[in-house]
Amino acid sequence: MEFLPTLLNPLDDQKPSLFELLSEQQLGALIPPSVRYVLAVATHRYPRYLLRVLNNYDELYAILSLVVEKYYLETFGGGFTENFYGLKREKVLRLRGGELPRTNLGVPAEVRERLQLRNNRSDVWKNLAVMVGLPYLKRKLDESYDIHIAPSASLSAGLGGVEGRRFLDRDRLPPNATIKQRIMWAYKWFLRHIYPSVNAAYYFSILAFSLGYLFDGTKYSSPFLWMIGTRLRRMNAADHRAIEEAGKVSLAAAAGAPGRPGQGLAGFFHPRTLWPRLLSSLKLLLPASIFGLKFLEWWYQSDFSRQLTRKAAEGLELPPPIVSGQGLVKKHRNDREKLRKQREQGAVTPNKGVKREPPISSTSYLPILTVPPPASSDLCPICLHPIETAAACQTGYVFDFKCIFQWVDGTHERQEAWMKGEKMSEWEEEEQDEEESAEKPKSREGQWESGQGRCAVTGRRVLGGTSGIRRVMV
Repeated sequence: MEFLPTLLNPLDDQKPSLFELLSEQQLGALIPPSVRYVLAVATHRYPRYLLRVLNNYDELYAILSLVVEKYYLETFGGGFTENFYGLKREKVLRLRGGELPRTNLGVPAEVRERLQLRNNRSDVWKNLAVMVGLPYLKRKLDESYDIHIAPSASLSAGLGGVEGRRFLDRDRLPPNATIKQRIMWAYKWFLRHIYPSVNAAYYFSILAFSLGYLFDGTKYSSPFLWMIGTRLRRMNAADHRAIEEAGKVSLAAAAGAPGRPGQGLAGFFHPRTLWPRLLSSLKLLLPASIFGLKFLEWWYQSDFSRQLTRKAAEGLELPPPIVSGQGLVKKHRNDREKLRKQREQGAVTPNKGVKREPPISSTSYLPILTVPPPASSDLCPICLHPIETAAACQTGYVFDFKCIFQWVDGTHERQEAWMKGEKMSEWEEEEQDEEESAEKPKSREGQWESGQGRCAVTGRRVLGGTSGIRRVMV
């Protein structure tokens, strides 16, 4: 199927097949999400420097793509990924048949000079609008539709009836709307009523032109190339000779006369040659990155990496994890279980000899109220009663849902009693000295943090507050 256009038209061997064009389009469509993924991974390590870049990724990528594509169009006659597949862009002659097979065979250099894109005739900028501007606009419209229209449409369809209409009423234009609200309302109206039809026409037109191009019914593989009068062709020997000669001329111009700056090692960093060398090196970076991604895909899916990782970890002896801020003297579970039994028998005073170092807040520099882990996983660390409805914090500890919800909300009775300085006989883990028990209750407001918004055991902040608590299904 790759040589089907050549079989249909033997005189035009420079016409690329539809499958070459589809491969080039797929490769070009894979570059933006791949770069975004690499940038997202790097942002986790350096959020201070890269978070703003990631938030404005579409605009920055469009600007970078504009610079790269403009250089490749002016230098090689085709886009970045098109040059990787040996393709170029040229104008279509306005004559009957639109082809000059004999002239192309006799004087290919003159035909190339006549059909190549000219910057002074705005051909390059027309192609840049199709190559960079149109994909950017399409990405922004798709993203806006997914954010503003798709969730509300699915939710209103699921609700149905009066509730669904009431949900859609939220998007209505308010009586005294500002200019910004009117523009946003008109934009959402366009996305809801017009954009689906425009999107369908976009894909149907591409499908129609692709079928016509496959069976030699048209010279354009895309309706947008038809609008700007440009088509894709294979590069021939004349194109390679012209590109090689242009490269030699640019290097000679940058080197200058003998004895002038820009020669030798410094010539490599000359402003006239550094930028072209950097952009031209992207041709080598693209296949290298594809090979690297395929290698990583094989590495993480094969058994070889697992066996190698397992052998490397055999000789490692990892210490048990230590919970920060919980400096318990009695660290072992057996000791805690034995201490609990002695407490039940009344042989020892609760928590006598057990001292805990509370974690310190990084903002207020005050100690945070925490509770020790229970002796049994069936007990809630806060109330020390059997867990009825299990819920977990982001730290991994499991509590009773009512207790951890009130603790994160800051309304648990144990927190309130502690901050008021009252004695709590119900919880044996409450630490009070004999001298403090005889004194009048003293408030701890301003001296301690009650643990509101934090895990009750570790004292770490729970992201999302009470919404960060997750029910545990057993």
